[in-house]
Amino acid sequence: MRIGIVAPARELDDRVAARIAAFAALVFPEVDLVIDPQCFLSAGHFAGSDDQRAAAFVGMANDPTIDAIWFGRGGYGSNRILTRVMDALGPAAHAKAYLGYSDTGFLLGALYARRIGRPAHGPMPIDVDRASGDIAVTRSLAWLTARDPKGLEPNLGGRPAAAFNLAILAAMIGTPWLPDLTDHVLMIEEVSEPLYRIDRMLFQIAHATQLKGLAGIRLGAIRDVQENDPPFAETPEQMITRWCGEMGVPYLGRAEIGHDADNHVVPFGVI
Repeated sequence: MRIGIVAPARELDDRVAARIAAFAALVFPEVDLVIDPQCFLSAGHFAGSDDQRAAAFVGMANDPTIDAIWFGRGGYGSNRILTRVMDALGPAAHAKAYLGYSDTGFLLGALYARRIGRPAHGPMPIDVDRASGDIAVTRSLAWLTARDPKGLEPNLGGRPAAAFNLAILAAMIGTPWLPDLTDHVLMIEEVSEPLYRIDRMLFQIAHATQLKGLAGIRLGAIRDVQENDPPFAETPEQMITRWCGEMGVPYLGRAEIGHDADNHVVPFGVI
């Protein structure tokens, strides 16, 4: 199986690339990781210019010899290439799986909105550098290669699901890239935000007309919370419970997703 790696946001460190390639060769010898040279470009904040990042993604997506695309890392920048890539995707792109999380949720959501391929939220190559990162990336590679259910988020059931970083989901509201999530269980997570900003984004989620009809919401990990001054009065779980009540959507409890090694795979739609 050939899995293409591209970096639609920030660049991938060559040391991380070498480590994930060595890990895959040892644990998943049936996999040929094809790391696009674009992953190592640098243009300020980004892994190459918008045009370079878009060209790498479209090239991999439209290549019939590539079976799946694994986004190298997040950061910021995937949204900047949406208008360049979505109308350029051909038949081969529709046959692929796409896997990532964080900023790459822009692409996963846009792909799902257009019913292109099989997008899924899950660990990326950069996660191999985390403590227990080998366990995290194993979930993704096992899903991409064999649809192994052991790495799936354990609360997935019969309903369709989708998972997003909260900031990415909030930024997609009001755009044509946000998929229709009617009857879906929505799972959200966040990292490196103060609680007041999390609360503000939850307000937007709760009152977005594009998100009416959700079957329920689950809360993933909220990591590296930035300090509030004065301290915020609620925990993330208290916030999501309150906003779900205002939204009229059931709060279904926690989800095993987030910016950590416990991040699990959530295929968009029904498994």
